[in-house]
Amino acid sequence: MRLNQNILLLGKKVVLVPYTSEHVPRYHEWMKSEELRRLTASEPLTLEQEYTMQRSWREDADKCTFIVLDAEKWQTQPGTSEESCMAGDVNLFLTDLGDPSLGEIEVMIAEPSCRGQGLGTEAVLMMMLYGGDTQTDDE
Repeated sequence: MRLNQNILLLGKKVVLVPYTSEHVPRYHEWMKSEELRRLTASEPLTLEQEYTMQRSWREDADKCTFIVLDAEKWQTQPGTSEESCMAGDVNLFLTDLGDPSLGEIEVMIAEPSCRGQGLGTEAVLMMMLYGGDTQTDDE
């Protein structure tokens, strides 16, 4: 979704940034995990297929994807790449384009060292607020 292409959402534990081609290599490495694919009902993709998927998600009107960054790493280490701070992703799927109040949010904290710290909870809450704000802005 192009709506979030220039948006950065800053929380206490996470930073949400749009899913760009810069993030694809790390994301692809995560998705080599059979456990993550099973938990996310995902099929194995080649790196090129992953780049194609990232581009399609950016263009789709019914999907909004952010990469979840570990805010502590991102804020305390100036010059650190987003890729090295990646913890997972959070997605908003609009289930009825005619009614933007209907949707589904899912989160994946793929980086094992980032699990169990509340990053997923904060990412979902931030996405709920973001989705509500975009709906209000459009009305």
